Amino acid sequence: MLSYTKKVSELEQTVKQMVFKSYGVEKYYESLNEKSTYLLRMMKYRGPEKNENNVGCESHTDKSFITILHQNEVNGLEIKAKDGSWIGFDDPTPSSFIIMAGDAFLAWSNGRIHSAVHRVVMNGGSKARYSVGVFTYNEGIIHVPEELADDEFPSQFKSFDHFGLLHYYATEEGSKADSTAKGYCAISNP
Repeated sequence: MLSYTKKVSELEQTVKQMVFKSYGVEKYYESLNEKSTYLLRMMKYRGPEKNENNVGCESHTDKSFITILHQNEVNGLEIKAKDGSWIGFDDPTPSSFIIMAGDAFLAWSNGRIHSAVHRVVMNGGSKARYSVGVFTYNEGIIHVPEELADDEFPSQFKSFDHFGLLHYYATEEGSKADSTAKGYCAISNP
């Protein structure tokens, strides 16, 4: 498990470096990466019984910075497109990984990167779906790079504590918020 998590964390770091470089803010990579910690979670979704419509996981966004999913060859993961439709990942392979931005990445990027709304729908066949998720969290305060604010993307988020974001989500207000990141650390504009 430890060697698997280490390899996936290397993938996460590569993706993060690519994103930081693409936005011209690579100077912030090391300081944020030093604060990164990883949570490995194994998930099982049973196939629906004969008279069930579907089972799985309701639509949500992850509260992580980045999520990397590795799944068995059973369909079920769907990601919500901008137009509101759901896109499924048909026939996942053992060598494929799915990388999604979480709410912390949304806030860090000043809204330039969207956290992926996703769900698991198990509505065909009785085979169980297994997936392994590696979720990145950051200790301490995450600062939104000032370079990511401009006329097109005025400052939307203030610096925030990632674990504070998780605690906020655990509150009644946070669990009902349309966007955990916006509810927790958005800048209020008059």
